[in-house]
Amino acid sequence: MRLGALFSGGKDSCLAIHRAQASHDVICLINLVPRSVESRLFHYPNAWVTKLQAEAIGLPIIQLETEDDEESELMSLCKALKLAIQYFSIEGVVTGVVRSKYQASRIQSLCDRLGLRCLSPLWLKGPEEILGDVLREGFTAMITGVFAYPLDESFLGKIITTELAQKLLELGRKYGFDAAGEGGEIETTVLDGPIFKKRIEVTDYEISYRDHSGFLLIRGLKLVPK
Repeated sequence: MRLGALFSGGKDSCLAIHRAQASHDVICLINLVPRSVESRLFHYPNAWVTKLQAEAIGLPIIQLETEDDEESELMSLCKALKLAIQYFSIEGVVTGVVRSKYQASRIQSLCDRLGLRCLSPLWLKGPEEILGDVLREGFTAMITGVFAYPLDESFLGKIITTELAQKLLELGRKYGFDAAGEGGEIETTVLDGPIFKKRIEVTDYEISYRDHSGFLLIRGLKLVPK
C-alpha cells in the first residue's frame, strides 16, 4: 500500500515509518508547522528542520503552515492529505501516535472521510518499549524539548543512549511522567537512523529554558554522507 507519513521529525514518527516500510511503500512525508507551541495535534520545536530531514531520508515532503486553533489544524491536515492523494496517489497514512486518543480519533476521522487507511504501528506501546526500539533500530534521537520536572536544561542536546533511556525511565516512574514523552514531556529531533540515506549534524543551536520547560532551538544543520 502506498502511504504518506505524518512526520514531526521526532522519534515516534521515524519509528512508525520504519515499521511501515517493512510491508508498505512510504511515498511521501506530511508535515504541518503550527504557529505556536500551543498546538495539540502537531509538534512545534524545530519544525523547519523537517525539510532537511526529508532530504536526508530521500522522500518528498508536503509542508503546510497551520493556525493554532483546532478547526484550522484539522482543515490544514485535510488539505495536506488531499495534496498527498493528488500528487503521490497515497492509499493510506502512517502516524506515530502512541496513546493520544485526541490525535488518533481526529486523524482517523479525516482518513475515513478521504477514503484512506490509517496505520499507527506504535499504538499503546509503553515508554520502555518505545525507547528500546529507538536504541535497537539504531536511531540517533536528540532531546530538543523538555517540559516536565525534574527534566532540566542539562537534558537538552543529549542523544538518547541506553544510559539516558534508563535514567528517563527511572525519573518517569519516580515523578509520574511518561519517559518517552507521550504526554508532551519530551520532544526529540532525529538526526540519523535506518530510514536515513544521509545523517544530519547540528552545527549551531540556542537553548531557551525557564521554569522546568525549554527548547534547544536548532540554528544550523548540515547533511553528511553515510
